[in-house]
Amino acid sequence: MEFFHTLLNWITNAAILLFEFIGVAFITGYGVYGIVCFFKRDDKMRLKLAKGLATGLEFKLGSEILRTVLVRDLSEIAIVGAIILLRAALAFLIHWEIRNEEMHEESAPKNANR
Repeated sequence: MEFFHTLLNWITNAAILLFEFIGVAFITGYGVYGIVCFFKRDDKMRLKLAKGLATGLEFKLGSEILRTVLVRDLSEIAIVGAIILLRAALAFLIHWEIRNEEMHEESAPKNANR
């Protein structure tokens, strides 16, 4: 039984690190991409950046959910729960921003090349 407990801890820690790494990679990559789009004066820069941040945040949220498997006492549960709530609120706000930006794009008049 101890073997399975150790195996579960090892797999969970590896998955947490993988999800954290992917989340950081997305956030960093899209942050740099957003800077490039800003200097190129890309009109869709905010939308592209928000989608990248949302994707990265979803991976980070997944790692926090996996972290609940390893929690052993009540204070750790409270900390992990607060982090999950904060990241979920951030994800909600970013998705709200994406939705508003997409609606703004649809309602904006298209520039016709003449």
